Amino acid sequence: MGREVSESCVDSLLTEMVSSYCDRFYANKPDLAARRIEAIGFQVGLQLSERYTMERPRFSDHLEAIKFICKDFWSELFKKQIDNLKTNHRGTFVLQDNRFRWLARMSVDPSPENGDLSQDNPPAENKAAQATSMHLYFHVES
Repeated sequence: MGREVSESCVDSLLTEMVSSYCDRFYANKPDLAARRIEAIGFQVGLQLSERYTMERPRFSDHLEAIKFICKDFWSELFKKQIDNLKTNHRGTFVLQDNRFRWLARMSVDPSPENGDLSQDNPPAENKAAQATSMHLYFHVES
């Protein structure tokens, strides 16, 4: 039986990590904070993908690997498949998740320049939807 962690614990950990990097460690350097958080995400994704593929045969091509990520891997982690997959047929793939669970509880900046977040404001709804949307870009060299 695999070990599981409550989704609320993961949400709290992610929220605290982002807050710490943005407000404490790199408060005056938001670009550096973003790069550090991205590096952590890359490392976590790498370790998770290695763990989930250890007992699988090697992928025969890039498309097979992308299909695995969209269906099996994403479903295991987020209980849903990727919402959209696009490719330029030259080695670039874009995977889209319109309701990325790890961003769903993050707040949108309610400052006046970003608009009012009331429910009568469609642009604010679009911003909130964009805030929980995740795009993953893969480029595969032949």
